[in-house]
Amino acid sequence: MKTRVKCLLVDDLDDNLLTMSALLRADDVEVLTARSGREALELLLVHDVALALLDVQMPEMDGFELAELMRSSERTNQVPLIFVTAGAREMQPLFKGYDAGAVDFLFKPIEPWVLRSKAQVFFDLYRARQQLSDELRERTETLRLNELFTAVLAHDLRDPLNAMMTAAMLIERQAELESVQRSAARIVSSGRSMSRMISDVLDLARARLAGGIPVHREPAQLGRVAQRVIDEQRLAHPQRAVELHSQGDLQGIWDEDRLAQAVGNLVGNALVHGRPDLPVVLRLDGSAIDDVHLSVISAGTISTELLPHIFDPFRGSTRPRASRAGLGLGLYIVDQIARAHRGRVAVCCEGGHTTFTLSLPRRLA
Repeated sequence: MKTRVKCLLVDDLDDNLLTMSALLRADDVEVLTARSGREALELLLVHDVALALLDVQMPEMDGFELAELMRSSERTNQVPLIFVTAGAREMQPLFKGYDAGAVDFLFKPIEPWVLRSKAQVFFDLYRARQQLSDELRERTETLRLNELFTAVLAHDLRDPLNAMMTAAMLIERQAELESVQRSAARIVSSGRSMSRMISDVLDLARARLAGGIPVHREPAQLGRVAQRVIDEQRLAHPQRAVELHSQGDLQGIWDEDRLAQAVGNLVGNALVHGRPDLPVVLRLDGSAIDDVHLSVISAGTISTELLPHIFDPFRGSTRPRASRAGLGLGLYIVDQIARAHRGRVAVCCEGGHTTFTLSLPRRLA
């Protein structure tokens, strides 16, 4: 059965309303009638209509004035309008009508089959639009529930994972056999990788469900954050060189832990994907009054196909899925942390090098 739609007829003459109502009314079409622009506006406050047919020549408020009021309202500015007139087919009124938002004109006396055919087109378009809207709403809700389930699952996985890692570290310390120690160390290493993945999934859920990653701002020093990240990365990549260059004032009001997470993701990404024989360079520039800029430079470039999607979740990894140690969320989380600080992150490839630049306002305006 077709979705029932509503059609609005506006005319100051009862005979015209009766005639058009009889032509358009059907089991799946409800006809609303108004004898003035004021009555029409009152009906539009209550009903969603698929089409409005407006008589041009009405006292107090003519069809053009009513159309302009409808176009100025967010509730009714998308309603298709057909003007009905008994006047001559002069160009000036036509231009005025189309400027007011008309999609068509009908001239009296109205041919019944013309009225029905034109109205049916807009009824079908309205039904199709409603169906698409319902499907979008349903899929959006399904996606929201999936993300909520993922967030709850990731949160609940932390407890058994922590218990497993605690037991593995205890075995690693107390085991006498070297093979047992190695096995325990592998369990601990895998557990830490899983913990990072769970944290990434939780951050993804926060960004999607809560409108962004939460941050807790307090006075912080970017140079201290960068040095901490470099020390951690050198332990994870002892064979790689990381250089730090800084200038200017590096103080700001930021979430230091989130900032360390963003810098760690950028430096870690550069160490993994950059050329291993050349150093990763970290530059801090605090010479500007309002903003601080952090750049991570590594040898190598990113493909032009990937570059537009580099900060998209699950699409921004520069490696194939099988070779990834994570979920491909690192750069997406960097972008979300930058947005949470009202900053931005950008990438540039030139001269055989890739540069990620994180720009942060010193304080929230």
